Amino acid sequence: MHIYFSGIGGAGIGPLAQIAQQAGYTVSGSDKQDSSYIQYLKKHGITNIHIGQAREAIAKLHEQTPIDWFVYTSALPLENPNAPELVYCKEQSIKTSKRDELLNLILEEKKLQLIAIAGTHGKTTTTALTTWLFTQLGESISYLLPAKTSFAEMGAFDPASKYFIYEADEFDRNFLAYEPAISLITGVSWDHHEIFPTREDYQAAFHEFIEQSAHTLVWEEDSDYLGLQDTDAVSVLDSGDPHIQAISLLGQYNRLDAWLAVQAVHRATKQPIEKLVEIVSRFPGLSRRMEQVAPGLYSDYAHTPEKIRGAMSVASEMAAETGQNLVVVYEPLTNRRQHFMMDDYKDCFDGASKLYWIPSYLAREDSAQRIIPPSELITHLADPSIAVALERDDELKSAIQKHLDNGDMVVGMAGGGGDSLDDWLHKEFAQK
Repeated sequence: MHIYFSGIGGAGIGPLAQIAQQAGYTVSGSDKQDSSYIQYLKKHGITNIHIGQAREAIAKLHEQTPIDWFVYTSALPLENPNAPELVYCKEQSIKTSKRDELLNLILEEKKLQLIAIAGTHGKTTTTALTTWLFTQLGESISYLLPAKTSFAEMGAFDPASKYFIYEADEFDRNFLAYEPAISLITGVSWDHHEIFPTREDYQAAFHEFIEQSAHTLVWEEDSDYLGLQDTDAVSVLDSGDPHIQAISLLGQYNRLDAWLAVQAVHRATKQPIEKLVEIVSRFPGLSRRMEQVAPGLYSDYAHTPEKIRGAMSVASEMAAETGQNLVVVYEPLTNRRQHFMMDDYKDCFDGASKLYWIPSYLAREDSAQRIIPPSELITHLADPSIAVALERDDELKSAIQKHLDNGDMVVGMAGGGGDSLDDWLHKEFAQK
């Protein structure tokens, strides 16, 4: 079967394409722009990738090698309901679906049980931590990792595996397509407002996800927020458990994510907690999670108040160890989000000696909404005096370089993909 992945450079679609290739399918795809993810896929054998999502390109490929299934990123119809590739496939009666239908087919055909990681923040790190534990135990495992790591491919299918580890994103209600054997809830706070117009809508979606799961692990704070009880199907974890501090990872949020992963792998493998804590403490990290770009300069995927607090907890501990001043460069992800969460920033950047706030990375925007400038968003901080509004330009580059020359620790926080602050930092500062 020939499967064509539209948006193949995305963190959710790209690894699934890898898994499909390893499972024996013919794989091709497209994306609107080139990126490090595209280059990663090409290096791993998926070379039939077209940059640009035009009708002509997919029509030519279909004539050469007929496409059986068109799998598209959720963003495609949201950005353009009449996307040329989508329209062409419907005209040609080519099966079309989002990623969930294909993944469910793979799970069913290969008889895999799903370990799903869901939540507003910490999903990717917890997915990587869970994968790390299985691989270090020598257990056969299949997984989809939406970030690059030093210890695993982004997507892997092992025919000997019992479990499949997956980051079950709530965006576009993707996580409601599955019935996991074990679900991990990393944290719940209202997000994706274009999909869930009210806080109650968001909570209801998580209730539905938990009801579809055979067993769920959830923090006490989130169980209270969702109105859950500790039952045979729901295990409520205490974030104040002293065993968590035995995990020697930087950042309290990382230690919490690690404890959640330890509990899930213990449940799946029956390996002793003490052994799992020792293994998880050796976790080497993943890309865009306090990833070093150059000496003193780091990049992190933080783009919501909860994610920012998590990144700050790690960065503050790192800076304290070395006695450095902590400087943050922040690029919000989407203007749309800012209209809902600007009052939640407040103390997010506490611990930073300086904050450079640049314009939001725009994606899937509501054209009717006013673009909120950085200068206005800064006023919502508890201490606006630490922040300066800048553009991503030579002035910002000079400011960052001056901090690095002074021995400061600089962290770029951004959630965007291609042409984001993360991309810019790598292009301007990564050592050749």
